[in-house]
Amino acid sequence: MTQAKILVTGANGKTGRALVAQLREKNVPVKALVRRLDARSVQLQKLGAEVVAADMFDPNQLLDAMRDTQRAYFCPPMHPHMIQSASAFCLAAREAKLECVVGLSQWLASPNHPSLHTRQVWHADQMLAAIPNVAHVTLNPGYFADNYLRFLDFAALLGIWPIITGTSRNAPPSNEDIARCAAAILLNPDKHAGKTYRPTGAELLSAYDMLPMIRRVLKNSVIPVRLPVWMLLRSARIQGEDAFVMGSLVHYLEDHKRGAFEMAAPNDDILQLTGAPAEPFEVTVRRYAAMGFAQKTFANRLRAFINFNRVPFSRGYNLQAFEQEQFHPMAPKPEYAMQSAAWRISHGAGQNRPYSFNSASSGVASKMVLA
Repeated sequence: MTQAKILVTGANGKTGRALVAQLREKNVPVKALVRRLDARSVQLQKLGAEVVAADMFDPNQLLDAMRDTQRAYFCPPMHPHMIQSASAFCLAAREAKLECVVGLSQWLASPNHPSLHTRQVWHADQMLAAIPNVAHVTLNPGYFADNYLRFLDFAALLGIWPIITGTSRNAPPSNEDIARCAAAILLNPDKHAGKTYRPTGAELLSAYDMLPMIRRVLKNSVIPVRLPVWMLLRSARIQGEDAFVMGSLVHYLEDHKRGAFEMAAPNDDILQLTGAPAEPFEVTVRRYAAMGFAQKTFANRLRAFINFNRVPFSRGYNLQAFEQEQFHPMAPKPEYAMQSAAWRISHGAGQNRPYSFNSASSGVASKMVLA
């Protein structure tokens, strides 16, 4: 029997790249979809993946990429017009008659969230679920471990651990564990069709709880430093982070502080899907500590020192002005996750399914949204 070929979108991204690697380790045929061919694409080819470049907003290019594939992983691009990409993907998936689509969603996804991207993710979930004759499975992770460990170079090189989430807790999943879940579903889609899974890390941690692990891994004396939002936005601009991405991140930080990522976490979804538990956060820290950006070289130390000291004198993003200039649609009555009765009902302990107009189990939530 011929093994199904799997299309992985966002293959140069964090979860996409990990998913390609894991599928190829099992000798599964993979078509890796990227925005452009570059050095990262060469690495995917070395893994044995077929690499194609396509515009994620063009249904014709997506359909061409889907030809001779049977299953797909959809990682929505973080872009103001992401919903167009989701629409193009759904049209192509229907035309290509895919067997199964695993969609990467968000724990916060709802139609009333202050983040445009998060509202669009919710809409994308509904669209994917509505593709006729295509099994749809949702991966619904929360705040990734990667979001904390992007600051690991400051800890390694300057002995400073920037904290942007206060004392609130989260069970952060690694990119690799999210990819493991996607691989398990894509290899056995009939078992999971129509279901939603929330991959979480092994334990609830605050950024302060992470500090002893970081000290052990780095063998450094690292001190915590609270990083206010205004300073985060200045640092992000220095490092070339996108204003749209930062606009969503600021809202996610507010959700974090309100306890949205603590709700119903941790769980054993990763164990149930893959047969192995979520990796401990310290294991994830070790992987990041081995990356080039965290190595204790003179060039890295100089870069970190200059960037850190530039922050107070740099201009940050004015996110409200940015959204107005870009004519982003606004939620009429924006609600953070913990403010939304509908979201809390559908995301409470023991019920980890995001609410949907199509879900009988979340009918109460749907009525509340429509009221």
